[in-house]
This record gives sequence, structure tokens and C-alpha cells, in this order.
Amino acid sequence: MSLGIGHGAKSIGHGANERLLHKAVDLGINYFDTADLYDHGENEITVGKALGARRKALFIATKVGNQWRPDGSGWDWNPRKEYILQAVEASLKRLKTDYIDLYQLHGGTIDDPIDETIEAFETLKEQGKIREYGISSIRPNVVRAYVAKSNIVSVMMQYSLLDRRPEESCLALLEEYDIGVMVRGAVAKGLLIDKLAKEYLGYSKEQTARAAEAVAKQSGQGRTAGQTALQFVLKTPSVCTVAAGMRTEEQLVDNVGAADTEGLNGEEYQELQSILDPKTYTAHRVIQL
Repeated sequence: MSLGIGHGAKSIGHGANERLLHKAVDLGINYFDTADLYDHGENEITVGKALGARRKALFIATKVGNQWRPDGSGWDWNPRKEYILQAVEASLKRLKTDYIDLYQLHGGTIDDPIDETIEAFETLKEQGKIREYGISSIRPNVVRAYVAKSNIVSVMMQYSLLDRRPEESCLALLEEYDIGVMVRGAVAKGLLIDKLAKEYLGYSKEQTARAAEAVAKQSGQGRTAGQTALQFVLKTPSVCTVAAGMRTEEQLVDNVGAADTEGLNGEEYQELQSILDPKTYTAHRVIQL
């Protein structure tokens, strides 16, 4: 599964931004990622309304597991089979489609009823309501459990120059099993491109500024800072796509351009890697199957 640059639809609103989704398709984006959690399901509605007429040419991914309370005050984690089989019907209706290309568990812990969750996804595959399934998780023990027990085709996880934690325990494992990594957070909430430096995941303000300076240094010659940040994660063999947030047409054009710009050469990539020592996950490491 290789999708390149995808559209992280969480960043969009309503109304006029439907035009942004149309523009994304026109520019060649065919992967759109949403979730039933986003904006109480309204995000799925926006995606479905905007892309319904072009559905067959597109790859639509959504997520399940966070159940909104009836009063709208928040949500509760629910990875049970009964809920997943119920929730998919609502997502299909909101997305105006009769199948979902990639259905992802939106989180999870090692204490979940994982076998039951997998059974729900396998049932939906058999029914033709989903084509494939994956998980969205940064927890090494959860990732390893699903690799061992399920037929997941992807793992969505946060990964960037400022968050290289997946390198220690996840990326090589997923490459070994031919499971694609769907990257989110490639620009580290904008800290690598245009936001003022601040502390981030254990890095000091000075360290995040140093990383941003390194990205800027590797830009130029037809490649923007944002494109450099995306090319950094795309350099990893197991990464099949980057779900990038795009709130404006300018961001859209810049992100799409990352797929066409020349990738980082070995020297550029190693220089970026050497800027900061990567952090490692401090929790969710032990697995009991």
C-alpha cells in the first residue's frame, strides 16, 4: 500500500472547505483520512458530501472506538465488537458510501479485548463493509499485539524529526511484516516550519528551534520547509503515506508538492537525523499475549 501524500481531514471545517477537498482531488490526492470522533461525526459528513461523486477513484479511511456520550459532554473508549459493528453503519451513512477502504481502531490499550476487536474487523471484511483494517496507535505494546494477532495492513502513528520514538520499537517491525505506516504529525504541530519554538515531547525550546533551523537549512532549491519535513518521514521504508493537515489552499499546494520534489539525499537525511538524539517511549512497552 503506497499512497504518498494524503489529506488529514480533521483539519477542515464545513462549507467552503468542501471546495478544498475537491481541489485536493484535482491535484492528485486520493487518500483522505477522517474519524467518527471528529466534530461529532460532522467531519465524515463533510468528506462524504464533498467526495461522494468521485468515490470510486478515492481511498477513504476512517476510525472507530471513541463513543460519544448521549449528552455530547465527551466520549468514552469502546473497542467492543458490538459497538464497532454498530458504529460502522453510522460512518457508512455519513460518508455516503457502501464500503470503507481502511477502518482503523482509534487508539487502544493492551488491556482491551483485542481478540474481540479483531473479530469485529474480520466480520466487517467478510461482509464487504470494509476493505482492510488497521490501528491508530503510538503504543509499542499495542502495535506488537496487533502485529502478532491480526491481519492489520497499517498503523497510523505520530512521527517527525521531533518525534522519532517509533524508530526504536515499531518501524522495523512493521517493515518486516509489510504493514504500512500512516504518518500523522509530520511537521510537529508546525514547530518544524512556522510556529515559535517551545518545549515539545521532552525537547527544550532551544532544541526544537535547532530542529526547525535544520529543516530550513535543507530547504530551498525548489523545496519548502514543509516539504522537507514530509520528505524526512517519507524516507523511512515502512512509511506508505503522510496524512497532512491542510486548512488552506496554500498548505494544500505545498503538501502536494512534497510528492514531486526531489527526496532527501543520504547526506541531507543523516544531517537531519544527527540534530537531536531521538527519544524513546517510556510507557506501554511490556506486552503480555
